[in-house]
Amino acid sequence: MRVSAFAAALTLTALAATARNSSTVADTTLFHEPYRPQFHFTPAHRWIGDPCGLIKHDGKYLAYSWGTAESPDLIHWKEINDHAINGMPPKTAAFTGSVVADKHGSAGWGDDALVAVFTLFDEDSKKQSQAVAFSHDGGHTYQYYDQNPVLDIWSTEFRDPTVIRHEPSGKWMMAVAKALEKKVAFYESDDLRHWVWTSDFGPMGDNSRSWECPDLFQVTVEETGEKKWVLLVSVNWAREQYFVGDFDGRQFIPDTPYSDPLYVDDGLDFYASRVFQNYDEPESDDIISIGWVNYWDYAPAAPSEWGKGIWSIPRSYSLYSTPDGLRLRQTPVKALESLRGEPFTLNRDYKAGTYSLPRLQSMENCYELMATIEAAPADVAGFNLCVGDGRKVSLSYDVATGYLTLDRTNCSDVKIKFFDRISTTPVAAPGTRKINLRIFVDKSTVEVFADNGRKVMTLLTYAAPSQTGVEFFSQRGPIRLALTAWPMQSIHD
Repeated sequence: MRVSAFAAALTLTALAATARNSSTVADTTLFHEPYRPQFHFTPAHRWIGDPCGLIKHDGKYLAYSWGTAESPDLIHWKEINDHAINGMPPKTAAFTGSVVADKHGSAGWGDDALVAVFTLFDEDSKKQSQAVAFSHDGGHTYQYYDQNPVLDIWSTEFRDPTVIRHEPSGKWMMAVAKALEKKVAFYESDDLRHWVWTSDFGPMGDNSRSWECPDLFQVTVEETGEKKWVLLVSVNWAREQYFVGDFDGRQFIPDTPYSDPLYVDDGLDFYASRVFQNYDEPESDDIISIGWVNYWDYAPAAPSEWGKGIWSIPRSYSLYSTPDGLRLRQTPVKALESLRGEPFTLNRDYKAGTYSLPRLQSMENCYELMATIEAAPADVAGFNLCVGDGRKVSLSYDVATGYLTLDRTNCSDVKIKFFDRISTTPVAAPGTRKINLRIFVDKSTVEVFADNGRKVMTLLTYAAPSQTGVEFFSQRGPIRLALTAWPMQSIHD
């Protein structure tokens, strides 16, 4: 989280307070307001930003921003509170951070205490340092440590720690961003209170403006079953890049240090993701991530009435081999299938043209769609989503180039500065005629998983409630479309 985010958060705190004051009226439609997603986590009445402290512990998933949310299955979330950390000093704020389970009480707060490690922001000096707080109630609330900060280099651009337990060395390890230096600094500790610098990583890859929100985790390689380390960094207040390599507890060594940047998501709105640290099954290969669906150019201007902020659907990570090295694959978690209603299937040939899909329109922008498109050479084909009132989101595949394009230049029913944008990404070799898409549409969000999750594109739409149409199109034809779609149940009902 950058410093300007704090000013936005203060403004939005006032907005949330206003919403709470009128909650007697608003709660009659709570969780069904315009633009509110129905199977993504959103707060009842407040701002949320970066997902923090993602862990699985004692049979439940916990996530923070820094209010507490809890889930048994990653799908149905209960919002516990809007401020989890008690005892914060005046004129300070908690920025992005992480949570660990201190199994053997190394910090002195008891066996199995949960410890939050986060950036402490000082409003007067603008200094960012690292602080800790501890929980004895299962992670619902935390008590601020009165001898904070535990790591301070007297910088205004030093933030967003991820802490993990590095078992081979028996140490705690912290990855924290030196934002404007475009570096990730690594520190080690025996007790979560005293930290020793071990190395810096970067600049590398995409380093034009800023690095934030580092995360470090191991992911299984599909072809071999081995595990490789992935270092993920949010860049330029806009998107995320990742590096695959090795980590010995003290430094990260990338496999391909000078390759082009690798991005987690090629859409318009995905940032500051983290993976769940699984303390119940530490050897599990199921590495699950959630990100912030937003972009700092317009995050405070969202037209939502309940508050602001959406988290993505949870995604599982794996690595697959390519001639250029290992790459991330993202797969929506299987638990999402529990929300599916009765399926609608379609398998037919089309000529060139645009075709309305009324069965999908009846799902009212709350559905999952799986499609395989087999197009003619040089065709451009795809779907128009959120169609209505002269507006739409266009998702098109160009056979000649192998590129997938998302165009939302005319989708929102409100004018939002900097919102009208287009995003493209290569999803297949040029000339590839057959592709598969898995698309989740949830009111104001769209998440596209192309080529079995090798490419992902996430975006906001803020389409009007009347924009529920879905169209399939082909510029040249003939073309074959095989499709299955499910209406998705609301997690709020």
